[in-house]
Amino acid sequence: MGKHKTPQLDELKKGKWPSFVREIERAASKSERTVDLLGQLEKSYEDGITLWKHGGMVGVRGYGSGVVGRFSDVPEEFPGVQEYHTARVLSVPGFFYTSDTLRKLADICDKYAGGIFNFHGSTGDIQILGFTQAEAEDLFQSLAKIGFDLGGSGSALRSPSACVGQARCEWACYDTMHACREITNYFLDEVHRPPFYYKFKIKFSGCPIDCTSSGARSDLSVIGVWKDNIKIDQEKIAEYANTFDIIKYVVNKCPSKCISFKEGKFTINDKFCVKCMHCIATMPRALKPGDVKGAQLRLGAKAPVVDGPRLGFLLLPFYDINKDKEDGYSYFTDLVQRIWDFWDEHGKNRERIGELVQRFGIGNFMEEIGIEPHPAVVSYPRTNPYIKFDNQIDKEE
Repeated sequence: MGKHKTPQLDELKKGKWPSFVREIERAASKSERTVDLLGQLEKSYEDGITLWKHGGMVGVRGYGSGVVGRFSDVPEEFPGVQEYHTARVLSVPGFFYTSDTLRKLADICDKYAGGIFNFHGSTGDIQILGFTQAEAEDLFQSLAKIGFDLGGSGSALRSPSACVGQARCEWACYDTMHACREITNYFLDEVHRPPFYYKFKIKFSGCPIDCTSSGARSDLSVIGVWKDNIKIDQEKIAEYANTFDIIKYVVNKCPSKCISFKEGKFTINDKFCVKCMHCIATMPRALKPGDVKGAQLRLGAKAPVVDGPRLGFLLLPFYDINKDKEDGYSYFTDLVQRIWDFWDEHGKNRERIGELVQRFGIGNFMEEIGIEPHPAVVSYPRTNPYIKFDNQIDKEE
């Protein structure tokens, strides 16, 4: 199919796994511009370099983000992708869609773009690929008519995303979908009009399993957790003991070594439990999260850009998000605003909040945003076990 020979792309269609090349070919059967996308992709493999460039500003009226510009570096060879822009569309929390909604989105994509969707991008957005600047406004208005808005791009609050939460997951410690929806609406101006030094991501996971990978991919992670003891059903434990080795697959894999299984009795020293949930995930019928549920906040996770990848550090060990829900998440939104104010005053261009905190110091940062320090809030355990004290006593004290 198409007018371009693509021997290298054809290799990617071989094997037992689905191929993105086949999906692009399906879109190209209805879109001439996507035929040229296949040709340019083949050439980029031949040359060993990307053939996309930044060539100008692209967007819709009143919005500073939501559209990512893609311009071909070889438009004379592939005129169909001279412009091949991407729209980031705010997704539905929990990623619930009706078939009717998906068909309407597909019709918009076929009419105004290159017929290619991405469900969902790394920020959690729906992404529509392959439109021109001239089509951008009509595409946006068509999305608005069926209830969709553009998401974040550039130095903005990127589109918040959430796991399915309490809609289908028995482990969820708070209503992730409601929190994501309400907090997205509260900060919608920061999504649409980039105000920051660099991007800022918020992701919501209902439990420490962290299905959104927020602890590794978002500047502010909201991860469900409980304060009291894990609930244990000893009869179900006995059933599991008849099917696999609990010592090998549960006790020995506990990172804090707080589990024991002796004489058929399973016990957990919850004072040392770090809520990794490995034991619960391995024996879900026998173990359940506790009843005093909330969330913990982690700050500063990111992929490599300026200072390499990092996981978020623990900002708040326990945040009563279920109580804050009754107040419209006022504590959370106020805390986020204080974090942004600190970033606005002390940050540098293209410096993520985690890199700023590392440069400024966690203690100084927490003092600036008004959070009392907690022993659990450390960037990493100390490496020197020896502490020296000054014997001189200040007489004034």
